[in-house]
Amino acid sequence: MPVEPRLYLDHNATAPLRPEAMAAAVAAMQAGGNASSVHAEGRAARAAIERARAAVGRLAGASPGRVTFTSGATEAAATLLQPDWTAEGRPLHFARLIVSAVEHPCMLRGGRFAADRVSVLDVDADGIVRLDRLEALLAEGPGPALVAVQLANSETGVIQPIDAVARMVQAHGGILVCDAVQAAGRLPLASVPADCLMLSGHKIGGLAGAGAIVARDDCGPVPLLTGGGQERNRRAGTEALPAIAAFGAAAEAAVNDLQNIGALTGLRDWLRDALRTISPCLTVIGENADRLPNTLCVTLPGVAAETAVIAFDLEGVAVSAGSACSSGKVGASHVLKAMGMSDGAARGGLRISLGWSTQRADVERFIDVWQRVVARLGSGSGRAA
Repeated sequence: MPVEPRLYLDHNATAPLRPEAMAAAVAAMQAGGNASSVHAEGRAARAAIERARAAVGRLAGASPGRVTFTSGATEAAATLLQPDWTAEGRPLHFARLIVSAVEHPCMLRGGRFAADRVSVLDVDADGIVRLDRLEALLAEGPGPALVAVQLANSETGVIQPIDAVARMVQAHGGILVCDAVQAAGRLPLASVPADCLMLSGHKIGGLAGAGAIVARDDCGPVPLLTGGGQERNRRAGTEALPAIAAFGAAAEAAVNDLQNIGALTGLRDWLRDALRTISPCLTVIGENADRLPNTLCVTLPGVAAETAVIAFDLEGVAVSAGSACSSGKVGASHVLKAMGMSDGAARGGLRISLGWSTQRADVERFIDVWQRVVARLGSGSGRAA
């Protein structure tokens, strides 16, 4: 009897490698060359990086010159979250950082700001930042603040009111850094009014090992990595050509994905309705807020997410409990706790994230597996396990 292939519904952790990204990475590995060299191989490597830079710029709605490649979003965060910046050649210094309570851990840790210079911005029960609290924090001083608010949350898919946040930050003379990692290819980025965006290649179907900072204007942090003159002196170190080439190819594909967002939203909502029919006790986290079209975060009474993840894994299905970057740590989700959920409830968030490779048949299969798993866990009709 043939073995059924595994079903992957954990795109927010890492998207499956796109064929075009694999082809670009293989071509880069076969070509070789250092993009800083002046010989033919070096020029070819440089051309491949610049093609990728242009593609990432198109995804972000920015000119190629505004794109700085990094090793990933964590390095981008470490670069951006620091007190010393420049704007139009003039130095800027921020004495404090404001970061939302539902940010990725690499943002919540505050980068190079001292712990006592970091203020955490509360969210409401839907996971939306409290604008009244932001206004109060911005007005506190001393001086303008660097502010970090994500565009969309990796666990819940909740989308932040980034336009309103940007207006408030700009009115107080601050700089807004926006983690757009989960939003890339799922929301248009060109109109996002943040001063700097963060992106990650492997979240859109590229390889791990390449990310980017995209600056809207002539502003940016003092470089984290210094040495050579790579990336226009913004980030030293020989560029990871295969990963960057894959990032560029994935970015081109992600731009095209935006044309199919309606279909992806339809799949997510169909899945939600089917799960509710099977499990009337199901709670959809952030349901009253705008959410990413691919993300569904749910809880079932009495069922720990870690238990459910294992049960689905044994059925050949990959889903997740919270952020993959916190894997190996069995604990309550800091995102769900920030939304006011108890420790017990915050251990129950199960994330199903669709993506570029998800078909209707995949969702149908997951619904069948869900029915078996929840019956086994004793929560199919709302009974506590």
